Amino acid sequence: MDQDVMTVGQSSGQSSGQTPRKEGKMPKLMKGAEYLLAAVPAADVFTPEDFTEEQRAIADTTVAFVKDEVLPVFERLEHQEPGLAVSLIRKAGEAGLLMIDAPAEYGGLDLDKVTSVLAADRMGAAGAFAVSYSAHSGIGTLPLIYYGTAAQKERYLGKIITGEWAAAYCLTEPGAGSDAMGGTTTATLSADGKHYLLDGTKQFITNGGFAQLFTVFAKIDRKHFTAFLVERDFEGVTIGPEEKKLGIKGSSTTSVILEGAKVPVENVLGEIGKGHKIAFNVLNVGRFKLGANVNGAARAALAVGAAYANQRKQFGVPISSFGAMREKLADRAADFFASESLVFRLAGMIDDRLATIPKDQPRYYEAVQAGIEEYAIECAIAKVFCSEMLADVVDDVVQIHGGYGFTQEYAAERYYRDERINRIFEGTNEINRLLIPGTILRRALKGELPIAKEAMKAMEGLMSPSLDELDPADPFAAEKATLANLKKVFLVVSGAAVQRFGEKLKDEQEVLLALADVAIQAFAAESALLRAEKTAAGRSEASRALAAAAVKVFTFAASEKVASAARRAAFFVAEGDLATMLLGGIRRYTKYDASGLLAAKRLLADAVVATEKVPL
Repeated sequence: MDQDVMTVGQSSGQSSGQTPRKEGKMPKLMKGAEYLLAAVPAADVFTPEDFTEEQRAIADTTVAFVKDEVLPVFERLEHQEPGLAVSLIRKAGEAGLLMIDAPAEYGGLDLDKVTSVLAADRMGAAGAFAVSYSAHSGIGTLPLIYYGTAAQKERYLGKIITGEWAAAYCLTEPGAGSDAMGGTTTATLSADGKHYLLDGTKQFITNGGFAQLFTVFAKIDRKHFTAFLVERDFEGVTIGPEEKKLGIKGSSTTSVILEGAKVPVENVLGEIGKGHKIAFNVLNVGRFKLGANVNGAARAALAVGAAYANQRKQFGVPISSFGAMREKLADRAADFFASESLVFRLAGMIDDRLATIPKDQPRYYEAVQAGIEEYAIECAIAKVFCSEMLADVVDDVVQIHGGYGFTQEYAAERYYRDERINRIFEGTNEINRLLIPGTILRRALKGELPIAKEAMKAMEGLMSPSLDELDPADPFAAEKATLANLKKVFLVVSGAAVQRFGEKLKDEQEVLLALADVAIQAFAAESALLRAEKTAAGRSEASRALAAAAVKVFTFAASEKVASAARRAAFFVAEGDLATMLLGGIRRYTKYDASGLLAAKRLLADAVVATEKVPL
């Protein structure tokens, strides 16, 4: 397995991080959130249908690893059999699955983000071990890759990417969760100047029970927020007991207690006082990789739900024949199509930008982080949308199982419990929702996005009826028109919010949450639409019909969610005539002719029931 992965890495030619394009040309680079202001050509988006053979080989390796190594010991893992998770980390290292993001000069594969999130996606079926894997290969490893010195990488990276050592990330504290900068862990230089002495407690640390290397954040002299590389065996480091958790029981979650922990000065990671850059930039990657990971979980859960619906009989027939069950399967399949489209579109966007950065330029990884940070908005969207998609999937899978879904005899119960954490870690969904419009508006104030100009144009559009007619030759004409209007909803409502609150808008969380929902649904709907349009020519007639059905079902649901969020925001930001005008505009801009919706849902349901898996 190891040899197969190494061959993939060596033959891919992707050391620059560039996403391969079958068309042979690179698309126009989009700025973060620019999707709200411009139409995006379908040819420019990366889709799962664009995977190379090398990327598919990584996916196959991951699937085989889950099937052969994780699932046979799943129950033992759920009971936290000592040493089992560590052995799986090592086996993942032997398979090459921990070295995808690591630079080649330290033994890594240095592959693109599409490949990285594809492995995260396929690992999603591994349940709690997927959390251990993601914490190790993502936030546990990336700080060292992006910010470590040559000496630090030489000392630690080889051990991490082979699985000899497990890694963990220590940011959260008992009194500092979402307010990461409010942590009280301190670092004081020793009298001889050779060590920093760390004092404090880190809480809810994934892999804490067995990790050998921790990225720990502390304040030097109580004010300079800084990251440190801390070994488990350093004097003054104590690991707390395992947390008794609602879900992801097969993963390790402990506190890490630092009592005068002696950390060599050469283990400062990055610059003193710049720990926030590491904390937040690495989380951007963590967020969109989490989106991929939960997609893998959703794929597995929906397959279990469909199989049970075929097996379970009531009134003498399988419950998969009942419309009430079939609509659930259809809706969740459409949501999954959008979620998968969104994540790989984003991975492609990031790869396209990173491909413009010369590998030999000074401070290369700083440029990489800036390239990823450009899409901080879309990374937050991926985290929120995908985690909530999974929540809907597992809820329906439990419902399909009925009373049996509430028992541990069936996997539905575990899917339901394991899902819940995804809306909390990597920044709660509330924090990520606030980040989305907050970042958009900050960039607009800096002149990086012409939001104000476009908002004025959208507002003026409310005054005059549209005379545009749909192109009868375009199978997605109605969806394209609706999508353009959903973007106008964001512009109109955000413009009114800025008028009402000005710079104080950053403190109006109820308004920001509503704006976030509009931006999220627009990006997801566009991702599904562009994927279906781009891949239509390469699909069979039946597959094209399924993709079109998924787009229709999702566009209808997205339009309804945008309408609800925008109406809520309109009442928050306006009164009197302005409120009347806004509400009228929202009604107009969220109108979608979903003729054939029932047929589309039935077509999707047929495919899920027949194959017992996510179609497309």
